Amino acid sequence: MREIDVREIERAVRDLCVETNIVADTDVLDAFRKGMEEEESPVAREVLRTLLENARIAAEERLPICQDTGMAVVFLDIGQDVHLVGGGLEEAVNEGVRKGYREGYLRKSVVKHPVTRGNTGDNTPAVIHTRIVPGDGVKITVAPKGFGSENMSFVKMCTPTAGFDGIRKFVLECVRKAGGNPCPPIVVGVGIGGTFEKAAIMAKEALTRPLGERSGREDLARLEEELLGEINKTGIGPQGLGGKTTALAVHVNAFPTHIAGMPVAVNICCHAYRHAGKTV
Repeated sequence: MREIDVREIERAVRDLCVETNIVADTDVLDAFRKGMEEEESPVAREVLRTLLENARIAAEERLPICQDTGMAVVFLDIGQDVHLVGGGLEEAVNEGVRKGYREGYLRKSVVKHPVTRGNTGDNTPAVIHTRIVPGDGVKITVAPKGFGSENMSFVKMCTPTAGFDGIRKFVLECVRKAGGNPCPPIVVGVGIGGTFEKAAIMAKEALTRPLGERSGREDLARLEEELLGEINKTGIGPQGLGGKTTALAVHVNAFPTHIAGMPVAVNICCHAYRHAGKTV
């Protein structure tokens, strides 16, 4: 049994909140450059060039990539041989978010009540997903989610007969409805199976994968490739201004489900594709 003080988790969450909002992944920047090479539209090339310039300035000046620094989503894979000491886990995560958003001068976007509103003033509480796994460490993944893209998310309870064709049709329908609202080029997370809420969580978790990393299942990897090609034929393009680069990647996760259903969730992420992880 290994003891971990929750203050270590607090510090890691604080640092990850700041870094993922300020420094863009090199994989994302490489995808922008690849898009510039392949785009025929001068407007699309200029948009991608501007996104690269924005990322450069953000990293050099230590400024947020986007003014919407998101609601903090935190995935915790907790080793079953870990004993957490020094306080409550959720309190530590929220304190890390609180400090990260304050010390990093990040916009606080969370309201106290979904209807009556009222800003909490510190971007807490975070949305926390925990899972018990083998081992004696805690893997922390922070994925701030802006709501320009989060608002373009959908769940459909498909019939079992819908098959892969039904999934493709639904995902493309979601992307077309979203248009330029989620600030393309987007990354599309898809969750298939489980229950209503399991599909949604899988779609969100798919957006923490390294950009373009294919599913380990051959049928899902093929679906990812097919969807990416079809999405990039929609012509939505960077920032919705037309072009070939509507999506940078499609990531699909799946889980067993009930004989009577096939839930499908689509969670769209903006071009910033913010997420970062650390193990303590």
